[in-house]
Amino acid sequence: MTTTPQSIDQASFRNSFVEELRGEASMDKNPRQVPGYHYSRVDPTPVPDPHLLAWSEELAAFLGLQRPPERGPAVEVLAGNRQAATMKPFAARYGGHQFGNWAGQLGDGRAISLGELTAVDGTTWEVQLKGAGPTPYSRRADGRAVLRSSVREFLCSEAMYHLGVPTTRALSLVATGDEVIRDMFYNGNARPEPGAIVARVAPTFVRFGNFQIFLATGEMDNLRALADYVIRRHYPELGEPSPEVYARWFEEVCRRTAIMIAHWQSVGFVHGVMNTDNMSILGLTIDYGPYGWLEPYDPDWTPNTTDFGGRRYAFGQQPRVALWNLMQLGQAILPLVSGVEALNPSLDVYINTLGTTRYEIMLGKLGLTAGNPEEDQALFEALEQALAESEVDMTVFFRQLSHTAPAVLAAPENGDAQWRELLAAAAYSMAPAEEQALLGWLQRYFVRLQQEQASPETIREKMLAANPKYVLRNYLAQQAIEAAETGDLSLLSRLMEVLKKPFDEQPEHHDLAAKRPDWARDKPGSATLSCSS
Repeated sequence: MTTTPQSIDQASFRNSFVEELRGEASMDKNPRQVPGYHYSRVDPTPVPDPHLLAWSEELAAFLGLQRPPERGPAVEVLAGNRQAATMKPFAARYGGHQFGNWAGQLGDGRAISLGELTAVDGTTWEVQLKGAGPTPYSRRADGRAVLRSSVREFLCSEAMYHLGVPTTRALSLVATGDEVIRDMFYNGNARPEPGAIVARVAPTFVRFGNFQIFLATGEMDNLRALADYVIRRHYPELGEPSPEVYARWFEEVCRRTAIMIAHWQSVGFVHGVMNTDNMSILGLTIDYGPYGWLEPYDPDWTPNTTDFGGRRYAFGQQPRVALWNLMQLGQAILPLVSGVEALNPSLDVYINTLGTTRYEIMLGKLGLTAGNPEEDQALFEALEQALAESEVDMTVFFRQLSHTAPAVLAAPENGDAQWRELLAAAAYSMAPAEEQALLGWLQRYFVRLQQEQASPETIREKMLAANPKYVLRNYLAQQAIEAAETGDLSLLSRLMEVLKKPFDEQPEHHDLAAKRPDWARDKPGSATLSCSS
């Protein structure tokens, strides 16, 4: 194992997916159906002027990589213009349900995996270029990505990691020097945008849809081979594949997915497009497209304009949709187990794990220790209802509560005034009845808080560690994008640094913790997005 950081163009890549599974080796990039294979070998398509815009120092150090100069061999690898000698690039084949409807073969239409690097702890991590050009799975698309979506994916991948949310990572953001035509809202206003490529990283990018395609086409040997690969490579603790191990594996996927969803809900993250092809087999957040962060707490909110009709992927629907997606995965692997009764209990594991994880997280957010779970759950649900009926910023509310609740605990005589200050700081607007409902909840919560044995300062520290001050609000990402499109990377770099420590006060960056400004309420990119990228 290498201990001295090296340039990625000199790194040694492994290629387990290519070497252990069945692939098409024609290197033909023409869009088409590719029956009978797990992947297609395909090279990235070169770009005219690759240059580095952003780099994750922490992830690079973990992977044993050194930061490259703005231009040069390493950046050419990260743009797809050059390959290390040990790479065997490929695009994976998968299918999926999109907005609840079976879409048939999908696959990596613009993502090309370069291979796997060995991290400093001995684990292996797949490096994938998003926006690297056409593949057999591009359908009618060009295989490229724009700077707009690439900035969002790079920033959010790393922001989620530092929040403690299970996620894929992002290593680099590279400008390509070319222009990509996109219709941002599919309304006939296509325009050229600067192109970019994100190098994203995960132990594997296998999705639920990788298994679904084989059930749909009756490729049982390929289904079993993929399941065996995933278990041996990523769930070795379960033992050698067998019908019993497949069932235990499905249970573990359900458990990990529940933990991921609980973390999403705890920080107000809305994925925006929870199709089965966007669900990681490892329970990681994958494919940062039209995501958003709750500002006013609204369970019916989705940032995805494509979903405005049915709001299938709205914030409050995410736990239910994840369960539905797991049911589709279960159906896909059903031929590997003894019967549906072997898999159904795992769905209960999802439900129970989601509930217990959300409960534990909420205890931390409110500075509480486990007491009476039923009473505590009723308290949590009452808060969600009161927040939903008002226009209160979720992130600001919990962060302010982290300071205010311990202060009131230390000096109860000032409680009413401090609670009102908290609501004034967190609210966008608030009718008297809404304020009274939240004040009533705060008084109920304070009675529960008084049952805690810890000191106010200890409670404060616990709450601050559970309630981030900084999240990647859409309007901040949009400002960084607009600046980057003019060549100004200062806000992008500033956000990168601040979001590494989302729970720290960082008073010099307090403006980045502000509520959404009025101008961003309806601004494209700040309030609404689409799948266009």
